[in-house]
Amino acid sequence: MKAIRVLIVDDQPLFRDGLRTLLSVRPEIEIVGEASNGEYALKSARELSPDVVLMDLRMPHMDGVECTRRMRAESATCRIIVLTTFEDDVTVFEAIRAGANGYLLKGVPAAKLVEAIQLTMDGQSILHPSVASRVLQEFNRMSSMRPPKPSNQLPRLTKRESEILRQLAAGKSNKEIAAAIHISEGTVKNHLTTIFEKLYVEDRTQAALAAHALGLV
Repeated sequence: MKAIRVLIVDDQPLFRDGLRTLLSVRPEIEIVGEASNGEYALKSARELSPDVVLMDLRMPHMDGVECTRRMRAESATCRIIVLTTFEDDVTVFEAIRAGANGYLLKGVPAAKLVEAIQLTMDGQSILHPSVASRVLQEFNRMSSMRPPKPSNQLPRLTKRESEILRQLAAGKSNKEIAAAIHISEGTVKNHLTTIFEKLYVEDRTQAALAAHALGLV
């Protein structure tokens, strides 16, 4: 299996060193480069074409949110996982709106980080539990301020699709969803493709938010 090419972006040398040490021993991960600020991260991404970028938020010259926004505009295939100490609402929502595929807090166990990198490569969006609950609370608040949509405007989901969407909105991975409702992981992926099309969304995070905004879960 081809190793996942990872670019580490963080302004703290000690943290980059530690992260590189933790991830370099994993055969499924290849560290292709490091960057200490957003400007250099953009340059490195263009030159190295990483599969996944581990992105800090507070950096000199260009912060992680702006770097994420520009990187996503330049490459549709690059996956970006925010890895930071900040979990305030404004920072979380700005990073997600900028196009981050995941949001984890520094201090996450190495095994969980490797799993997040692999799941992100598989098209999933990974949020730290405390961040996920905050995002869902915010969109629940937003949806409560909107007038209800007529039933004929709601996406028509099958019973199984609705069940999978509820599991997804609860923050479960494809593997966990498959185990919970006793189907294969491949079948979950197929259903999610259909769900994304019906909701007009591109990834899991958008699907969960759309589901709550529409009152589907």
